[in-house]
Amino acid sequence: MFYSDDTIAEVVSRNNIVDVVGMYVHLTKKGNNHWGLCPFHGEKTASFCVNEAKQMFYCFGCHKGGSVITFLMEYENLTFPEAIQTLAGRVGMDLPEVKETEEDKKNRNLVQRLFEVNKLAAEYFFLAGKTERGKRAIDYFKKRGLTDETILHWGLGYSQAYSDDLYKYLKSKGYNDEFLKESGLVSINEKGAMDKFWNRAMFPIMDERDRVIGFGGRIMGDGEPKYLNSPETKVFDKGYNLYGLNYARHSTQKYFLLCEGYMDVISLHQAGFTNAVASLGTALTDRNALKISKYVKEVYLTYDSDGAGTKATLRAIPMLEARGITVKVVNMKPHKDPDEFIKALGAEEYQKRIDNAESSFFFELRIMASRFKMEDPNEKNGFYKSVARRMLEFTNELERSTYEEAFATHYNVDLKKFRELVIETARKEGPARPAYRTDDSERAPQKKYVNAAEKKKDDKILQPQRLLLTCLSDDPSLYERLSKVLGPEDFTEGLYRKVAELAYDFCRDTGQVNAARIVSCFEEKEDQEKAGAIFQTDLPGKVNDAERAKAIEDTVRKIKLNSIEDKINAAIEAGNGQLVNELLKAESALKNRNTNLL
Repeated sequence: MFYSDDTIAEVVSRNNIVDVVGMYVHLTKKGNNHWGLCPFHGEKTASFCVNEAKQMFYCFGCHKGGSVITFLMEYENLTFPEAIQTLAGRVGMDLPEVKETEEDKKNRNLVQRLFEVNKLAAEYFFLAGKTERGKRAIDYFKKRGLTDETILHWGLGYSQAYSDDLYKYLKSKGYNDEFLKESGLVSINEKGAMDKFWNRAMFPIMDERDRVIGFGGRIMGDGEPKYLNSPETKVFDKGYNLYGLNYARHSTQKYFLLCEGYMDVISLHQAGFTNAVASLGTALTDRNALKISKYVKEVYLTYDSDGAGTKATLRAIPMLEARGITVKVVNMKPHKDPDEFIKALGAEEYQKRIDNAESSFFFELRIMASRFKMEDPNEKNGFYKSVARRMLEFTNELERSTYEEAFATHYNVDLKKFRELVIETARKEGPARPAYRTDDSERAPQKKYVNAAEKKKDDKILQPQRLLLTCLSDDPSLYERLSKVLGPEDFTEGLYRKVAELAYDFCRDTGQVNAARIVSCFEEKEDQEKAGAIFQTDLPGKVNDAERAKAIEDTVRKIKLNSIEDKINAAIEAGNGQLVNELLKAESALKNRNTNLL
């Protein structure tokens, strides 16, 4: 879907980035910028900056940046057109009708058809549950304590014992093999077609907009695997979506109950705990935590009480906390999981467990202590040393001090001596890394330096280009002199050259560099973030006018020399000896030039 540059520019100009970001992030104005905790990675010291003058945001921690469109695309997981439409709706702006490209139309139609076929399959499974054969699945659900109302509410059903039953049904509705294979509902190979799910109790999975995106199936009788989930498709992302979120997001509670399984979620909802969600058949991911953070800032972990559940809890705690979420742990013992607990002791007792939930910090310490024989002095000292190492993961001194006091009080340890142990541990082992850092590569690929040589190359070639473009956006009067010695063709091919071309065009046509509009010229989120980062580079420290002028002069010279070097290499590869000689002379003249270029 294509919107004109003028339409995009108007949408951006009518949505002040400080106002939009401020709806999601608490911002504090300091100097010319607004600062807050980055919503895209876990941090406790604000490194997320919003520049109102440039209408740009940038995080100095995870290096995400861009315009108001980029922010909305990343935070709300929207496409470029969806972000434009959302922002336009926010300010009551009517968008012109636009023509879709063939690629846009193809993708939109595919996604729409996937939602349609999933809904059709969900209805088919639900109705199959009402047949004589499907009675075994319904009996299973009722044996697990679910009411008819709950079965209807969650759309629970049955996949027939015949391995191609759904395939034949969907074929009769006009869907071809290629599409059905892409839907994840059917496997097709040289042996023929086979339903992904057969002879299973079925759990439709919905996104937060109540659209069926996939399924989970529990085998009836013997067989492996016991539980089976849909494969990933254009609409089903296991690492991002959450089971039950379509209902839990409407709960009046200010926290989520995070479970491991579908039946746990359903049982809790039936018991009145409509804020329960679960990850989709996999361990909790960073993107799951990101999605949760958009709805609540507190999570009660109610995983299984066995060893595997404890391990999953320990893994989830730092992941959620890295997203700014407060975590508590609900004790399920003597029962294994919420479903079993509710059946045995009821909703009232479960609420008491929530009320008495353990802080994540003390839960971690308790599990840590269980690995030592505390009656043995050597083992006990080992526990203290382990806790001291854990304290080093708190990078904020005040926060660390608070936890040191809490540990000392809870375990009856001399606070002064324990702090001495923490300091001694830091001296011996160095500062520890935080227990978990968000993996932003899961959401938007960023450049990873594979070795020092590659980083050095980036510093040599790209850093000067970023600096110059930032300086040009801050002081467009540079354009008059700059354009005489340096053109967009002197910038690295691809995104950098495109940004330089747009910046030069803006300077020539308007006398300004509209950084936000330049970023909005790129539809891909990754390109927007990279373009946004270009305009966030500046000289280190405070510099006076003369020092700044000299730095810009040196930067221009570096870019020009790098550009000539690239042209020499291209000429050598093309076998153009005459051009090589001309470029070598130009390079020598530039290196030996004593006067300023600007």
